[in-house]
Amino acid sequence: MVSAADKAFLGGLFDAAIAAADPAHILQGNLPERPRGRTIVIGAGKGVAQLAAAFENAWDAPLEGVVVTRYGYGAACRNIKVLEAAHPVPDAAGMAASAALIEAVSGLSEDDLVVALITGGGSALLPAPPAGFTLADEQALNRALLASGAPISAMNAIRKQFSRLKGGRLAALAHPARVVSLIVSDVPGDKAHEVASGPSVADASGAREALAAIEAYGIELSEAMLAQIGAAQAPSPEDALFHGHEVRVIASARLSLEAAARAAREAGTDAVILSDRIEGEAREVAKMHAAMAWEVRSHARPFRPPVVMLSGGETTVTLRGSGKGGRNSEFALSLAMSGAGLADFAALAADTDGIDGSEDNAGAFVDGSSDGRLRALGIDPALMLANNDAWSAFDALQDLFVPGPTGTNVNDFRAILLR
Repeated sequence: MVSAADKAFLGGLFDAAIAAADPAHILQGNLPERPRGRTIVIGAGKGVAQLAAAFENAWDAPLEGVVVTRYGYGAACRNIKVLEAAHPVPDAAGMAASAALIEAVSGLSEDDLVVALITGGGSALLPAPPAGFTLADEQALNRALLASGAPISAMNAIRKQFSRLKGGRLAALAHPARVVSLIVSDVPGDKAHEVASGPSVADASGAREALAAIEAYGIELSEAMLAQIGAAQAPSPEDALFHGHEVRVIASARLSLEAAARAAREAGTDAVILSDRIEGEAREVAKMHAAMAWEVRSHARPFRPPVVMLSGGETTVTLRGSGKGGRNSEFALSLAMSGAGLADFAALAADTDGIDGSEDNAGAFVDGSSDGRLRALGIDPALMLANNDAWSAFDALQDLFVPGPTGTNVNDFRAILLR
């Protein structure tokens, strides 16, 4: 397995990235002005329960509300109800949660304040299909999107056109109350309207963009769903419904990578941030990272070792097989293959919410011996990758990274150490 020292160093950088997105920390300086009327807190996402608890502790006035998170990601709140539902494919509990959020913002006045706490993962947790469609239709849509290999921006453009809440529609339901959205970004470029498909933030994209994405990525949907998306009309950001609303991105991959870089330097290793907005197929992105690692090791360019290369963003996986894994585990397996034999090298690829795909790991550790160690066990890395079975590969190596739910979500975290 990857050495204990390398795991400790790389895991420490992950911890620094998570600490930078700690709910209590990121709320400082971002509390809205108190209203004359009621304060209603709503929210969705894999890190929303911890954010809601921190908001309760920081808010020195009465409040109420409801948020929804993934099963097992809850946190204790006094006045905010925390619901749990399925992710990444929605379920009936998600439908009930959507109804609860709609009820929470109904019948408000212009004196009231709605605080929308939005983190990554909220798209699946807020199923609300258009009239005439069912939960099964939204489940089919999510499965098709997850298997397509489309980037998050394309997936969310489609989701917004098949929802009664996304694309700013939830905020519109709160009118005439003022809405302040506090966003923990998990999308490349930190576009607030793309996080969780923007339930509280409208954007200018519409049905045309959604249909173009469906065609570009070969996403197969029923005729009825295509007709609905073609006819959908989300509210415009210029609509008077949104006047006076505020949108603040309070945590992001960029801020977390900067914190990890500081931690590396404090430990005596130089650090560089390649980018916080890398997208593309996980296995192909890994090849690019491996090529850079070989260049650093072979020619001391563009960086001189010892150095740790950091990157973030959101890669994708086009499902071809039936194995276990997620995009960070798949990145790690492809990196293991492309970095086979690379000396004095170790890496960690992990999802900052603590869960990568459907299993209990956030990602995996890799070093220059990972590929050879798999082959020594009689496991062909290429076959495992072809079957999207990175989890089984790293389970066999005892190199899975399992921190548990982190309480936040600022997307992929990758650290490649060249000693």
